[in-house]
Amino acid sequence: MTDQNAEAQAARQRRISPLAATIVLVVILILGFLAVAAVTAEVLWYRQTGYLPVLMTQWIAAAVMFVIGFLGMAVPLFFAIDIAYRKRPVYARLTAQLDRYQELFEPLRRLVKWGLPAVIGLFAGVTAAAQWQNILLWLNSTPTGEKDPQFGFDVSFFLFDLPVFQGAVGFASAVALIALIAGVATSYLYGGIAFSGRDVRVSKATRIQAAVLATIYLLLQAVSLWLDQYRALTSSAGLRTGAMFQDVHAVIPGKQILAGIAIIVAILFLVTAFTGKWRLPVVGTALFLVSSIVLGVGYPWAIQQFQVRPDEKSLESEYIQRNIDATRVAYGLDEVEVERYDAVTDAEPGALRDDALATANIRIIDPEVVSPTFSQLEQIRQYYQFPKSLSVDRYEIDGQVEDTVSAVRDINIEDQTGWYNRTLVYTHGYGLVAAFGNQRSPGGEPVFLENGIPTSGKLGEFEPRVYFGQNSPEYSIVGGERTKPIELDFPADGESSAEATADDPVPADPEATEAAAEASAEEPAAEDAPEEEAADSGRQNMTTFGGDGGPELSNIFTKLIYALKFQDMEVLLSGAVVDGSQILYDRDPVERVQKVAPYLTLDKAPYASVVDGRIVWIVDGYTTSADYPYSEVKDMNDLTVDSANKTRDPMPKPVNYIRNSVKATVDAYDGKVSLYAWDTEDPLLKSWGKIFPDTLKPVTEMSGGLLSHVRYPTDLFKVQRSVLGEYHVTDPDAFYSAEDRWRTPNDPVASAAADAQKLAQPPYYLTLAAGAGADPNFSIYSTYIPDARGEGQRDILTGYLAANSNAGSKDGAISEDYGTLKLLTLPKSNSIPGPGQVQNSFTTDSKVSNLLNILRQGESKVISGNLLTLPVGGGLLYVQPVYVQASSGTSFPILQKVLVSFGDDIAFEDTLDAALDELFGGSSGANAGDGGVPVTPGDGATPPADGDESTSGGSTGGSSDPMDAVLQEMQQAIKDRDAAMKAGDWTAYGEADEKLRDALENALQGS
Repeated sequence: MTDQNAEAQAARQRRISPLAATIVLVVILILGFLAVAAVTAEVLWYRQTGYLPVLMTQWIAAAVMFVIGFLGMAVPLFFAIDIAYRKRPVYARLTAQLDRYQELFEPLRRLVKWGLPAVIGLFAGVTAAAQWQNILLWLNSTPTGEKDPQFGFDVSFFLFDLPVFQGAVGFASAVALIALIAGVATSYLYGGIAFSGRDVRVSKATRIQAAVLATIYLLLQAVSLWLDQYRALTSSAGLRTGAMFQDVHAVIPGKQILAGIAIIVAILFLVTAFTGKWRLPVVGTALFLVSSIVLGVGYPWAIQQFQVRPDEKSLESEYIQRNIDATRVAYGLDEVEVERYDAVTDAEPGALRDDALATANIRIIDPEVVSPTFSQLEQIRQYYQFPKSLSVDRYEIDGQVEDTVSAVRDINIEDQTGWYNRTLVYTHGYGLVAAFGNQRSPGGEPVFLENGIPTSGKLGEFEPRVYFGQNSPEYSIVGGERTKPIELDFPADGESSAEATADDPVPADPEATEAAAEASAEEPAAEDAPEEEAADSGRQNMTTFGGDGGPELSNIFTKLIYALKFQDMEVLLSGAVVDGSQILYDRDPVERVQKVAPYLTLDKAPYASVVDGRIVWIVDGYTTSADYPYSEVKDMNDLTVDSANKTRDPMPKPVNYIRNSVKATVDAYDGKVSLYAWDTEDPLLKSWGKIFPDTLKPVTEMSGGLLSHVRYPTDLFKVQRSVLGEYHVTDPDAFYSAEDRWRTPNDPVASAAADAQKLAQPPYYLTLAAGAGADPNFSIYSTYIPDARGEGQRDILTGYLAANSNAGSKDGAISEDYGTLKLLTLPKSNSIPGPGQVQNSFTTDSKVSNLLNILRQGESKVISGNLLTLPVGGGLLYVQPVYVQASSGTSFPILQKVLVSFGDDIAFEDTLDAALDELFGGSSGANAGDGGVPVTPGDGATPPADGDESTSGGSTGGSSDPMDAVLQEMQQAIKDRDAAMKAGDWTAYGEADEKLRDALENALQGS
């Protein structure tokens, strides 16, 4: 026996040791149990929410696709290898090199024959499973009733059918090609293909197998080429998305011809399987490749260079028009109401008399600035928090609809230590705080219409507890059968002031003394006694969750499941997890909606409203596609980034069709998710409704209270305003020339920082009247300036876009005017300053500059609020609140002044009402919402600065003695105000602030 044979026999005799087998078994069991735990947790979550069919549909569809993909790849590949091996020549003469390859390969032959198809099949299965949405949409496709302009197909063919057809053909082509390569390689290894000098010998079996697989592959390529002609209608390779002149006259005919050539070559390969003559298919393949270069590249290039480019504007006009029409329809811009707005620039007295309602609702509270103010005044305790950006909403107060700035008071457990406190005690936030958007207190703080703990105000009684919010803990364990509550509800004793910010004691972990606690007869552990005494002293109100918000931890198995899910064995071992306890997780409202409606793209700006006695999160959902023929493809992530939303998703999101198809709500108390079919004409939503029946509720089930808080979605408006910047031009010749292209101006407030990025100004929600004779409505708006770069950039207004966001307040009935897009176009002859120019005017105006310099004295910094633009008084009014905040210590922004501009005139005062009167010659003709705040009269109106020197409020050189005294008064008032702010003495703060205002007015009058 040779050494090699001896080694082979020894290898066969080797056995896996018992220890190794045990380790492998244990690892498999652990991984299997973790997988079972993850699956079970998902099932329990979906079952509790009532959306288990959604999960089952996803899993079944993905599993079926995985099996199809796995078997579709693995089976042909296995048979390709197996047939090539079984049909190998028995007495083939092999070279010495092939002999060595066979010796190395033979021990692994069975492993490769079974393992290679299995491994590649796994990748194919995973790839196929990821297409479950496309497959389900195809199986449940809905006709749109619209035809594409090139082939006359229903648009549903491009939305539903074409992606699946191309995916299936691509998959089948990959299977045929991989099987062909594997079969040829196996045949070569075992002598089915042999090289002798310039001759190639191919066995009959190998010839038939290779020729048949090549035939299949080429036939699939013919089908792929035929489908590619339709893909030209959604391609962005040309001047615009869609088939342009070059595509229609060169690319599409070329694809058709190449498909015919591929069929001919496939037939030649099939003939070779019987005749054994390779010359014709080889020549045919070479001609096919040459034809692909000529017809696929050369001919289209020649058409473009020698026919299109010399007369591109004329030849592309028809196809540009197709692109314009399709884009406006796909983005919901085909019914935009366009109105010429001849804006005036003279601020005449009484100019706002006809805009009294819109003027009264101008918002002076900036939701991007006042979060620290809300926190300081309404956070109450360190274990609460407010979001950095607040929401704009509206409520009916005393019969009048008022714009508000609001946010929920969410829980904050960052400073809490110990599993018990973080999981069972600090479980929820409390209340919704809302302030009038158009009012301020005499001290510059917001005027709250709902605040405090317990919550009180003008919104009536409602469930204030927030178990489901944007900042809720990863998971909490709540409810259960307890003798006394352990969940911290809110601080007692009426401590609802900003001074009460320290953490209050909470009940200790009763795990070791649960039985004694239930009997209320024994003392707690010594180390826990102080906390229990503090709790009993009445400083805390406790509660027990009474809703149905999460899976029950009803047995040791479910406890173990969630202990593994959250990698925390306390869930399993803690005695505080009693019968009936529920575990709440996936608590972010956007995350919850995404799980029950995986087909939706969700808006990045959910907001909370008090609706029918509950705090409800409202989330807008979109159905999108990038396959609408001739519609311009955009990256949605690029279009939704602005100064208010600086985070860009790293994964591209190409779209050329979008609809706000679903309005979703999430109850802040029990997490209940409701999906309402908002756009019932959307074909994508109709198809998803077939896939997930009974998950979408009709709009008729929406209460009037809920409808009154629905608004036009932010992200949709951002996408539409960007697209409309180009596509407000409907004439193809003018569109080609790009002579009237617009863009959203950069945010002048955010851009003022030295290291700031140049980000677009966000759209703003306001009550406004868009156009002459229009009634004021709650709307979202944005402005336009010319889209020019470099020295040609002019910051003047060219357009004003507003979307009606008032859905009405009748049960189940959407207002007919909701969603109406109104575009005000400003004539080119009018040079209305844009936001950047107005901000520059504010900064360079001598008296405004004096004011800002004075406000910056001491330890204070000046914060410019959002620069709002309103079409009132026959022109464009700009409004900007100015806040002051101490730069150190406990501080928050205080509204100090309001800047306004109309045409070339500028004014500023303590209140918007006073500033408007100053701006419009002493009387604007209307009253702003802050008109009741007492102010000190002063001269705040100025014409544009024309060389006036800006005098720093801190400079005293060369000034008169009276001015020195005034400056000293200001400096002392600033010091007193900062000291009062740090101490939390708001009475002293108000007195110091009043002294500062008097000194400011004296300084300005003396300048």
